[in-house]
Amino acid sequence: QVQLVESGGGSVQAGGSLRLSCAASGYFHSDYCMGWIRQVPGKEREGVAHVYTNSGRTYYSDSVTGRFTLSHDNAKHTLVLQMNSLKPEDTAVYYCAMNLPCSPPRIPYGTRAPDEYNYWGQGTQVTVSS
Repeated sequence: QVQLVESGGGSVQAGGSLRLSCAASGYFHSDYCMGWIRQVPGKEREGVAHVYTNSGRTYYSDSVTGRFTLSHDNAKHTLVLQMNSLKPEDTAVYYCAMNLPCSPPRIPYGTRAPDEYNYWGQGTQVTVSS
């Protein structure tokens, strides 16, 4: 069983920064990958960043490339999303998610679709005001 706990959400003005953290616990082997997915009420979930923990390779959606940075600590099983130059359209609930074991991606060289993850955190709200 895997537990994912997010922290770090909040409110910020446009142009500001926030840092989201996700702590993974429970029993799992090293072959996993993780990502952040966000959801705006009434809209579908959107994968914004993904990391292959074995290689460290990261992928970002076009909407956040150049502004968000994903990092992963293999020893501590933590995932961090540094969000800079935030925009009002970044307002959403952000979820940490894990794909265990790390399966081949449906679409290579990109973020994962939400249904490719099998463990989810409870979500943390990010609100960006103009």
